[in-house]
Amino acid sequence: MTKSLYTLLLLLVMGPNSFAQLRLNPETKPSPTSIGIVIYSDDAETVWNAMRFANFAVSSGDTVEIFLLGKGVVMDTLAKYNSDIKEQSDIFLESGGIILGCGTCLRSRNNFEPKVCKMSSMSDLYDLVRKNKIMLTF
Repeated sequence: MTKSLYTLLLLLVMGPNSFAQLRLNPETKPSPTSIGIVIYSDDAETVWNAMRFANFAVSSGDTVEIFLLGKGVVMDTLAKYNSDIKEQSDIFLESGGIILGCGTCLRSRNNFEPKVCKMSSMSDLYDLVRKNKIMLTF
């Protein structure tokens, strides 16, 4: 009985504002934000899901920037052979998105003319990290 009384008292002290997330209106959208995505995987399914997420975020009003790093630069090749990745990358690029690729990583894989991404540098990655409110890695 005493434990229940303490729990009730605690809930009353905390008040309704402590549980505000429980009363969110599902129709209320959060304000737009900026998201930076680093893709460093060469796994087709992971790349596809990263691109699906990027497109969903853009369609929700967010600003999204993508940087391909390490094995992630293989996305440029995957898009040539995987129709799902090609479709998602085309949607992203057509919506005004930009995909940057580590120039050193691309050159080390003998890709001197990428089709999906633009050659970039660590400086570009640094800028992407500094200016975006949310950073995700895949």
